Amino acid sequence: NPPQDFQIVDPGYLGYLYLQWQPPLSLDNFKECTVEYELKYRNIDSERWKTIITKNLHYKDGFDLNKGIEAKIHTLLPGQCTNGSEVQSSWSEATYWISPQGNLETKIQDMDCVYYNWQYLLCTWKPGTGVHFEANYNLFYWYEGLDHALQCVDYIKANGKNVGCSFPYLESSDYTDFYICVNGSSESKPIRSSYFIFQLQNIVKPLPPDYLSLTVKNSYEINLKWSLPRGPIPAKCFIYEIELSEDDTTWVTTTVENEMYIMRTTNESQQLCFLVRSKVNIYCSDDGIWSEWSDEYCWEGDIWKETLMFFLTPFAFVSLFVLFTTCLLLYKEKTFLKM
Repeated sequence: NPPQDFQIVDPGYLGYLYLQWQPPLSLDNFKECTVEYELKYRNIDSERWKTIITKNLHYKDGFDLNKGIEAKIHTLLPGQCTNGSEVQSSWSEATYWISPQGNLETKIQDMDCVYYNWQYLLCTWKPGTGVHFEANYNLFYWYEGLDHALQCVDYIKANGKNVGCSFPYLESSDYTDFYICVNGSSESKPIRSSYFIFQLQNIVKPLPPDYLSLTVKNSYEINLKWSLPRGPIPAKCFIYEIELSEDDTTWVTTTVENEMYIMRTTNESQQLCFLVRSKVNIYCSDDGIWSEWSDEYCWEGDIWKETLMFFLTPFAFVSLFVLFTTCLLLYKEKTFLKM
């Protein structure tokens, strides 16, 4: 028989749902067997089912509540209990969806969340096009570790309306799903809710390096070096993009180190400039957001020194002779006066 009482339960965590069931009837003949369950589930418009084999009577996962959810489960009996061939029950099915309220154009637009320097989360949005002037929006969030969903306490406002949220310090929120719901209130008509799921390490925008140095060695070798961006992000988590200009030529390269050696195209170039920006690399996140570019740092060839050396070289002997003669005359003059 298939499992009994299969259902999808919403505990109010903005998309983190419980799938739960009871054992099938008539298992008395298989008391010595390990009963397993094959669970499949997906958002309704998805082409792929997620599949789980479990001995438990429940499973938890995150879903996009903007869409419906469907799931199915059946009982598995291993071959050692059924004369060598695995036996499967028929499927038990369940669906879940939130009844949409309000027209689609009342939903917020252009939701943008950035986790600045892996410390401060900021989300902003634009109001829906179909809302009345007195309508306003509210943001709620939850991640595993919180007892219940919390409402934003520090809204960003424009013309008296909520258009964003500045979050407090989010303890132990990295590498876990972060659920957000933005709903609204209006006296004239209902507003459609919007649901989002983020992993915060994938939306980190670090600071750029704030100290750069450029050294030319052996006429051709360029040493570029910059400081680690300030903040809590470990050094191993950075990738850098460098833009280097040599006179009128510019090229871009990347590295995971905060130092790089490049060869000059010619030792006659009189200006070298570079700037750097940073991002969290694939070893610490699935993706990231590039920082702003650092201030530009330039090296210019020491023209005055080269010119001075050019003029000194042909007249070095003459200059030394004049200096020696002057000193000798002063010495003789001093001796004559004493006499």
